Amino acid sequence: MTEVAVSASGLLRRFNEHGLLAWADVHPAQHLCHLYGESDERVALAAALAVRALRAGSLCVDLARVPEVAGQWETTEEADGEAQPVVPPEDWPEPDGWLAAVAASPAVTVDDRPPDGAPRPLRLVDGLLYLERYWRDQETVRRLILDRLAPGSPGHETGQADTNAQDAAVASALSAPLTVIAGGPGTGKTHVIARIVRALAETPSPVLVGLAAPTGKAAARMTESLRREGWASGATAPAASTLHRLLGWRPGSRTRFRHDETNPLPHDVVIVDELSMVSMTLMARLLCALKPTARLVLVGDPDQLASVEAGAVLADLTASEALRPAVVRLTHNFRFAGAIAELAQAIRDGDADAALEVLRRPRGDDGVTPVRLASPQDSREELRRRCVTAGRRLFEAASARDVGAALAALDDHRLLCAHRRGAYGVQHWSRTVTGWLADDVPGFTAEGEFYVGRPVLMTRNAADLGLFNGDTGVVLAGTDRLEAVFATGEGPRRFSPYLVDGLTGVHAMTIHKSQGSQFRRVSVVLPPLGSPLLTRELLYTAVTRASDDVLLVGEEDAVRAAIGHPTARTSGLRTRLGTRTGDPRA
Repeated sequence: MTEVAVSASGLLRRFNEHGLLAWADVHPAQHLCHLYGESDERVALAAALAVRALRAGSLCVDLARVPEVAGQWETTEEADGEAQPVVPPEDWPEPDGWLAAVAASPAVTVDDRPPDGAPRPLRLVDGLLYLERYWRDQETVRRLILDRLAPGSPGHETGQADTNAQDAAVASALSAPLTVIAGGPGTGKTHVIARIVRALAETPSPVLVGLAAPTGKAAARMTESLRREGWASGATAPAASTLHRLLGWRPGSRTRFRHDETNPLPHDVVIVDELSMVSMTLMARLLCALKPTARLVLVGDPDQLASVEAGAVLADLTASEALRPAVVRLTHNFRFAGAIAELAQAIRDGDADAALEVLRRPRGDDGVTPVRLASPQDSREELRRRCVTAGRRLFEAASARDVGAALAALDDHRLLCAHRRGAYGVQHWSRTVTGWLADDVPGFTAEGEFYVGRPVLMTRNAADLGLFNGDTGVVLAGTDRLEAVFATGEGPRRFSPYLVDGLTGVHAMTIHKSQGSQFRRVSVVLPPLGSPLLTRELLYTAVTRASDDVLLVGEEDAVRAAIGHPTARTSGLRTRLGTRTGDPRA
């Protein structure tokens, strides 16, 4: 339901009533227009759309294209499964006059030149309208990234099974100011990071290395993966931290950190994993905090879902011609092959026909098809069987207090949804799966907040417990009370579920929350046609969570629509990396 801004009038009110703008978009636009004496309702609408674009993950709004892309704006997994509102074409301002009005506004700085006088809240560059703060973040990233390009450093891309690409990535990280290592799941990114860290540890001169990731879960996973990569001989694998902790986040402030241009990080090399989840603002803070001689290694999958906050930094960097020398692409997959790899590649390539051809293949002689598509009506019984089989194993292991078996069962199968709410969302499917288990698994009961065999998900960071947002565990029977057990880098850890703040059930999980996780089998409830979340990146991320088996629940039209709909995130970074003008600090 649209939140109505009762003080809105003119275009702001009309677009608010259409549902495209919320009160959180309207009020900032009204405020800045009042402060700068701007009375043109077209400028107020443009300002509100710039705020709305940020909520959709875009850094700015393209005024010439906003009528065609606004209906595709998504709000990550918060959406309820309904299609975005559509604004009638006649309600949009005439494009040329609209752009001219914005350019003439006293609230807007035009082009990348310094403002004449006090800074203004909006910036218009090449038809893109930014809030000034986000323009400065983008330009900081652009300038500092270009400053780090090493002349003549060769990029490398290979799909061969040999280690050419991995060798190139390690060599670049040991010498170049900037290295971007891009690859999908199973292409050896963690192995490459481990090789880089080991090589740095063996250099004659001491090298201080910082390892970081955007979330606590990703940092913990990075640490655990490095420990599995060969530090068993007695040496202790280095521990990763969140980017916020690395930079010295000050509580109560989103953007103020202890380390910045005036107090740079002490590290000689900084390695950041899961870069696809890093926002433009956080990337700007990291680059500002590096000392000039430090080397930066950025690692991630540019085809995955991007940051929840504004920006698509990794996708922009890997798509830029200017950064080609710094990018090393790992394309050979060591984790899975066959149908899952073929499907993932077809999705990445935007080839819906190839993807559907893989999904339509008949079952093999063993009766198994690694990937398949089934309509919601045809798949309900199969989906029930998959969820009940996994739930029964989990319940039996939890009842027997078999920690190893319970944690293995937890990762055997995962039901993924794009939305949280609605008929296609996590809340609905969690209730459905719970009902199936109660009907089909002897002894299973879902009474109370916690019960034996309940899979649980952390929704906040609890660093003092070693648990982070996105971690999953299972409730076990205890001798006298229930226990929640989680797999961590130091081994299984047990807690009273009643004393851990932020636990929720995870019979189903959003695809966004599943990033970085791996399961043997995955069942995916696809969003309906018209959902703003039905994107190529969402489908790719969902499919690549599985190592052995994928069931897509949806229609062929939904698959085709997703593959034909790459995420619409607008920024100027990709194109502006070709120029060195416009210091945002000027």
